[in-house]
Amino acid sequence: MKRISSIIMFLVLSLGSSHVFAQFTQSEMIVEWQRAKTYTKAYLDAMPGDGYGFKPTPEIRSFAQQMLHLADANYLFAFIASGKPNPIGETLQNHNVAEKTFSTTKETVTKTVMDSYDWMINTFQGMTPAQMQETIKFHNQDITRSGIFGKAFEHQTHHRGQTTIYLRLKGVTPPGEMLF
Repeated sequence: MKRISSIIMFLVLSLGSSHVFAQFTQSEMIVEWQRAKTYTKAYLDAMPGDGYGFKPTPEIRSFAQQMLHLADANYLFAFIASGKPNPIGETLQNHNVAEKTFSTTKETVTKTVMDSYDWMINTFQGMTPAQMQETIKFHNQDITRSGIFGKAFEHQTHHRGQTTIYLRLKGVTPPGEMLF
């Protein structure tokens, strides 16, 4: 019985939390994106310059490539959600521009990633509430423009989180959680 209660509680919390993002106002989400930018900057600052080319295994992205991929996705998701021209020229057909072509030095990666957050935040701020509720096609699904920004937020969190192990393997303590 205790196990069933635990399972039910888990399902209630899981299902309830899936709607949390939708409950944020646009101005609250801007604050969340600004917090995410600060948190990501702490990760970029924590990794020594000689660690930007580090790969935990040969098959996966380097630290720099992870962060440039995060930047690419910020640009791409904002472009998809807003329809504004992407400043790095990325499209669905031509993506991962920064990851494939930009320098992987600490300075260039940091600037590229921070610029991607600025563009994401500015794009998000420039949209009206009505635009945010418009439905568009994305990956053969109907999704609101607001939903696209939500997917972008999840994506950047995922890739920043992946780099925690990169830092630990380089002997660096990752930045503490920045939930607020």
